[in-house]
Amino acid sequence: MKQRALTKVYGHLYTKTCPQVIFPNQMLTKKILFVLGGPGAGKGTQCTKLVEKFGFVHLSAGDLLREERQSGSVNGQLIDNMIKEGQIVPVKITLSLLQQAMVKSGRDLFLIDGFPRNFDNLQGWQEAMPEDEFHVEGVLFFDCNERVMEERLLERGKTSGRSDDNAEAIRKRFRTYLDSTMPVIQHYEEQDKVFKVDATRGVDDVFAATSAVIQPLVAK
Repeated sequence: MKQRALTKVYGHLYTKTCPQVIFPNQMLTKKILFVLGGPGAGKGTQCTKLVEKFGFVHLSAGDLLREERQSGSVNGQLIDNMIKEGQIVPVKITLSLLQQAMVKSGRDLFLIDGFPRNFDNLQGWQEAMPEDEFHVEGVLFFDCNERVMEERLLERGKTSGRSDDNAEAIRKRFRTYLDSTMPVIQHYEEQDKVFKVDATRGVDDVFAATSAVIQPLVAK
């Protein structure tokens, strides 16, 4: 039996056919909840609290990309340039980092934060992640208006040291989110697989609403 695998050669990622290798923890069906929302909607904050309460493994596509970005690799340099321009990183890179993190965790309940950000991401996931092994429960959508998100990001930028926490980069990220990510959310809405939370409120209020949404999914 063969499968598509992501392989790194000369600093680049590409797909090829290779003999299947089974890791012990890959035998478990992984339950996955995609976590989406605009930049500054509070996805990371809420995911941290959900991990504490429900025992999820939280994987942030953005954090994984930033770690690779800081590594100094060829892929890291590519990621650096694209993030500065507010663009979306090629799906092969993101998927490779997510796959490595899930296998390494040895767990089966995941919040994947900031992915899929566009239909290319979604298609890449569907091709590389068999549904019987990586079951997507749906999308946890933190809905927040741009004014609130921009205020949060500018405040964070005072201490974060992130080059994309400035007004110009923030507006580019908003455009990318509206043009590329919202259609993915709408795609899952058509399947009745979007769990929407008003993220304009305070952290504790948002978490109370999020917990109410998550509880039935965890209880399955």
